[in-house]
Parts: sequence; C-alpha cells; structure tokens
Amino acid sequence: MAAVHYDNSRLQKLLGGAQLPALPQSAIRLLELSQDPNNSTAQFAVPIEADPGLTGQVLRFVNSSYFGFSNEIASVKLAISLVGIRTIKNFALWSAVFSLMPNPQCGPFDLKSLWQDSLRRAVFARRFGKLLGRSNSEDLFAAALLQDMAVPLLAKELPKEYESLLEERQGGQSGLSELEADKFGWTHADAGALIARGWHLPETFASFIESHGALDEHLAESSRNQGALAVSLSALLPTAVDDEWFDRERFLAAYQQCAPANAVSVEAFFKAIDNEFAEFAPVLKLAAPAKPLSAWFTAAPDLADTIG
Repeated sequence: MAAVHYDNSRLQKLLGGAQLPALPQSAIRLLELSQDPNNSTAQFAVPIEADPGLTGQVLRFVNSSYFGFSNEIASVKLAISLVGIRTIKNFALWSAVFSLMPNPQCGPFDLKSLWQDSLRRAVFARRFGKLLGRSNSEDLFAAALLQDMAVPLLAKELPKEYESLLEERQGGQSGLSELEADKFGWTHADAGALIARGWHLPETFASFIESHGALDEHLAESSRNQGALAVSLSALLPTAVDDEWFDRERFLAAYQQCAPANAVSVEAFFKAIDNEFAEFAPVLKLAAPAKPLSAWFTAAPDLADTIG
C-alpha cells in the first residue's frame, strides 16, 4: 500500500479526545539524552535508577537468556555498558508503550496476539536489517514493534467501527490499512506516527511507523530505504490469529528481490526468528504463538525451496 496523503485534522481531533497517556518521565529523559552522542553511561543510568520499576525491568532484561551472560548483572551502569545505550533506551520505550496501551473489548480484537505479532515483526526487522548490512538495526526492532501500537487505542475510541473492520479483514484476506483508508481516509500507521511525534520520539521511528504499509515504494528505492524496507516487509508476516497467510507470495517475492544472493532460505530465516522470539518473549511476559513462523512452510514446502 502506498503512503497516503491525507488531512490529519480529523485524526488529530480523535487522538486528542482520546487523552493519550503520557510516556513515563524516565523514558522521556532517556530519549532526550540519546540526542547527544557525547552523553555517558553514567548519565543514562540516572533516570533508570530513579525509577525502581524500570530498574528491575532492565536488569531482568539483561539477565535473560536472550543475552546469555554467565554472571548475573546487578548494576544498571554495567548493564548499559554491556548491551549498549541504544538497546537499553529502546527497551525502556517498549516497556513504557506496552504498559500504556489499552485492551479494548472490541469484537475479534486480541491484544495478546497483537503483541505477539509485534514482537515477531520486531525480531524479523532487526535480523533483516542486519542481513542488508544496516549497522543500527536495533532501531528497526523498536519501530517494527511499535508499528501497530495505535490499533488498541483506535479500537477503544471507535469500537463499533473497528469491530466491523476487523471482521471485514476476513482472516487477513483484506488488509486493515486498506479498509481504514477506505472508511476514514487515514490508517493506524498515520495514527501511530502522530502518537510517536506527540511523544517526541525520534523522527526516524515516526517515519518507519507511518510508512510500514508502503512496501512497493520502499522496494523501488531499496538501496536508500533499507530500514523502512525491513519494517514494511515485517508487516507482511503471518499473524497469530489468522489461519491463512494471504501475503505469502508477495512476501517471498520481496525477500527474494532484496536479500543478498548468499542469504539463507526464508524457512531457515523464520526458524531463527522463532528461536529468538522464544528467548525474548519471557522478558515481555508473552507466550509463543500457537503456530511458529517456520510452520507456515510445512504446508507448502515447494514455496520455501524456491528461495535460498
């Protein structure tokens, strides 16, 4: 779906009436500090250590099997020095957003499945960014994780409309963004970008969120938009709630077009994502989806064998 130019006044009014929750002060301060590359580890530790809840989350994160350190990390400063400022900053952001989003009672909407999909997309975007040779792939993880963050809020504010839209998806046969654009003239990607800018998140995040439905545009300029390409390609992954993957052929064609010649097959790539999800999900208190990504190829091995 190409990026849509729209009059955002109605969407701004809707989001304004929704009384968006504020980001915690600790997350805001970390974002402010990250704007200056000269800020030290000790400076980044201050807002984390001032927030006992965030301190505990950061230390659980760094001591999880995802990193696999042999010794327990008991210091925020040491945690930052070991895994990097960017990783800790983004983790604080993810944790804050997870805690702020509502869980609307809206027809087939399921918040748990949305976060499962978001984490798989995040892991995919980071891995695919690295495959393309992008150095700062940690930001792709955060942007892909947050790309659908507006959906719960929109479903809460417009429950009847979103119950209808989610049913009209027909299990993924129609895209939610296309249905939103037809009905409202804007999409959850537009709303997510407005939320990100309202929170003063880095413009890169807002841009990736806003354009995650514009895969064809990113494919046409793949050499210049590798980050945006990785995030938008992640949006085509199968979802936890659908029984079919209607975007499979489109995804495979894009992967084949963009991936280096020596890249592993999509099936092998998906198995690596499943493994990373299993290591990371407990940190965010998420269960694994009933169907792992790699299982989407067991019913059609000929498709998997065409790429590799």
